[in-house]
Amino acid sequence: MAISTKDVSDLRTQTGAGMMDCKKALEEANGVIERAVEILREKGKAASAKKAGRIASQGIVDSYIHLNGKIGVLIEVNCETDFVAGSAEFKEFVHELALQIAASKPTYISIEDVPQDVVTKEESIFRAIADNEKGSKPKPKEIADKVLQGRMNNFYREVCLLEQVYVRDNTKTIKGLLAELTSKIGEKIVIRRFICYQMGEGLQKKVDNFAEEINAQVAKMKEANKD
Repeated sequence: MAISTKDVSDLRTQTGAGMMDCKKALEEANGVIERAVEILREKGKAASAKKAGRIASQGIVDSYIHLNGKIGVLIEVNCETDFVAGSAEFKEFVHELALQIAASKPTYISIEDVPQDVVTKEESIFRAIADNEKGSKPKPKEIADKVLQGRMNNFYREVCLLEQVYVRDNTKTIKGLLAELTSKIGEKIVIRRFICYQMGEGLQKKVDNFAEEINAQVAKMKEANKD
């Protein structure tokens, strides 16, 4: 397929790799930018991949409170130097992550953070769904595996921060934003941890059933009239 100059330029912005490397990666990925980023990383061409072994021991902790105090987020993001930690771009990125977490409520940072028992459970659920789909015929293993992987990818996009679509721009993922900033500032950046609080989460709440209350009152009135 034809690869546009814009796609090559966008990929270079995200990864810091050379123009020809970006073009070849896009051709190999059939034009899918996310896959092209992975190919460049696998080949060690992406600047963010070359920074992976460096130490990110600086950074900031940021917070965000939303909906009149109903949702709150704390997040720590690390970088290599105090200079970058104090920059407006870095601070804005961290705050955008806090907004993303408040809006999309991920559970994990990356796919690698999802416990194996959770992965196994989700896979078993999706296999059961496939088996019970009305009118469906047993699929060849290769197709069944692709369907399962597609559903797992959707699951990861829901629960993993890095895999989520950016709430302000649905053409980007959080992973893509991270790659862009890494390429731009020239330092390793690590989303270390976060926590999201939702007011009342986990507490037992009273549920009012007005129909039952009315029926109870009518019954009492009937009993009173009998007397």
